[in-house]
Amino acid sequence: MRYALVFLFLCAAFEWGFAIMCYECNSAINSLCLEKVLPESLKKNCSDHDKGVTHTMCRKIIQHVDHSVNGKYPESRVVRSCGWDETKFKGMCYHRAGYGGRQEVCSCMTDYCNGAFAAHSSTALLIFTVLQMLVTNLCK
Repeated sequence: MRYALVFLFLCAAFEWGFAIMCYECNSAINSLCLEKVLPESLKKNCSDHDKGVTHTMCRKIIQHVDHSVNGKYPESRVVRSCGWDETKFKGMCYHRAGYGGRQEVCSCMTDYCNGAFAAHSSTALLIFTVLQMLVTNLCK
């Protein structure tokens, strides 16, 4: 029984394959990027456009342009893309603001996680749950 739990844990914790799959679009160009259910046509294999960079995550950016700039009116837009990040913000969300606008940038590391309502369990939560189960069974 213990070996079966360990095997299931290993299967759940590691993702097989090399390329991450993400949604790619910009609502300023394609209004489908704002949909609650994103169409298949926006799915992208991130390795298709690797140019010396290995994409390791999906990214979703919500931009708010608060002032008119270059003849364009204030607006909000969503940008979804493949990405890479080796900073402390990898796999997290953060906010940036500057003159005329602000944005929320979120990154995640599972296929199509940058969708409209993607919900994924955290690997840390999975590890904690399995370890708690093992400790509980060993202490009996």
